[in-house]
Amino acid sequence: MPAVSAYRAGMDINSVGSPALWAGFIGIVIVMLALDLGVFHRKAHVVGFKEASIWTGVWITLSLIFNGFIWWKFGSKAGTEFLTGYLIEKSLSIDNIFVFVVIFGSMKIPALYQHRVLFWGILSALVLRALMIFAGVAALERFHWLIYVFGVFLIVTGLKLFLDWRKGEEEHPEENWFMRFIRKTVPSTSRLDGQKFFTMENGRKLATPLFMALILVEITDVIFALDSIPAIFAITRDPFIVFTSNIFAILGLRSMYFMLAGMMEKFGYLKVGLSAVLVFVGTKMALVDLFHIPSAISLLVIAACIGGSIAASLIKAKRDEQRGNPPGLDGHAGDDRSGSDA
Repeated sequence: MPAVSAYRAGMDINSVGSPALWAGFIGIVIVMLALDLGVFHRKAHVVGFKEASIWTGVWITLSLIFNGFIWWKFGSKAGTEFLTGYLIEKSLSIDNIFVFVVIFGSMKIPALYQHRVLFWGILSALVLRALMIFAGVAALERFHWLIYVFGVFLIVTGLKLFLDWRKGEEEHPEENWFMRFIRKTVPSTSRLDGQKFFTMENGRKLATPLFMALILVEITDVIFALDSIPAIFAITRDPFIVFTSNIFAILGLRSMYFMLAGMMEKFGYLKVGLSAVLVFVGTKMALVDLFHIPSAISLLVIAACIGGSIAASLIKAKRDEQRGNPPGLDGHAGDDRSGSDA
């Protein structure tokens, strides 16, 4: 059966991806990654705003071109699902940037070596996400009731994200139990040795802070994938669309980090928008057997949540600058909240 005819209406688990499409997409990803590390970023250097903006534009353009191909080849339903899934993954991946800023700051990783850490961290994330996507598709195909579990999980996660934002709680990924375990089991040093992940010290092979930062980046992505992958299952269960939209969102994450890292404090309300997205897609998933929300409506709602939160953040940041109040990552800039640091 041709791939296009296998794509049926509704939430049936079928795929538009033929073996040739899978091979072609993976081949393109490998070529782009090879060009990225082997040509454009062969030598360690500080990635500036201009360079990061250009690469961000390149990845977004490639994603939209691929979206146009899906739309042309398989119709508006598949095209809308890809675009909606890409927007979900892209917006949720921005939340990773908040944590990356904390990781590199707490681990004292110079900007010169941050690209290397993110490259290998995201390369590992591609493999881990692929495994999680196919496991998720297989699980949903065999156990339909998991759709309700995922839906409730996303709703709870969205509400928790909003409550954490309201409390102004700061994240400290370097202090989690897994990192304490890694430090106890993996011999390490606090001394950097260029862009090496391991170094020799007194005849012993030790992990450098770059390796510890890499572990944290990978842990962070797995944690966020637990939210983002179930979220896209609310839009489609086509493994090809889920996989490609995920991969395109992640591939542009490094350049977006270097473009936005210095201005993350301006996006104080972004977490509110992400919370709304998670609650919406969780509700859609939980009600899938009772009420079907078209993909076009989902796209509009998600775009409104993200666009509205970004617009509100920028307006507040500009107002705070005019008042002379420093912006904060939690969106409560200039507020005299009880329990906050003086």
